[in-house]
Amino acid sequence: MKLSTRGKYGLYAMMYLAQRVNEGPQPLRAIAQLNLPDQYLEQLLGCLRKAGLVTTVRGAQGGYMLARPASEITIGHIIDAMEGPLNLSECAVEGEPACPHSDGCPAKRVWEYLTNSINDLLYGISLQDMLEKREMDHS
Repeated sequence: MKLSTRGKYGLYAMMYLAQRVNEGPQPLRAIAQLNLPDQYLEQLLGCLRKAGLVTTVRGAQGGYMLARPASEITIGHIIDAMEGPLNLSECAVEGEPACPHSDGCPAKRVWEYLTNSINDLLYGISLQDMLEKREMDHS
């Protein structure tokens, strides 16, 4: 399993905005200094805006900014906005069973456990934690 460039670049853009939260809206060209193509970055920021993570300000001094405090935005929120919900296997998706054996399948429990554990970690790390370079607890 590998995080796509959408997820990585979305996280980089959010970190850029979090680092400059007191500087007001950031223009697209400033965020593009992360070596992202403008059109691709605009798509990513659009996804983040639809997810309620960034807001836009129009006008000459306009641009993008965090929609809420960095302490309230987690890595899980960003990855979900960029990639959709993280599920390691169809077995771990709520709803319809992925196969006729899923009810008694021991592997299903493993996939659910791993998926839930990873999501708990992602939703447990905020942008503020990253800004403050807090140690990640592996226990």
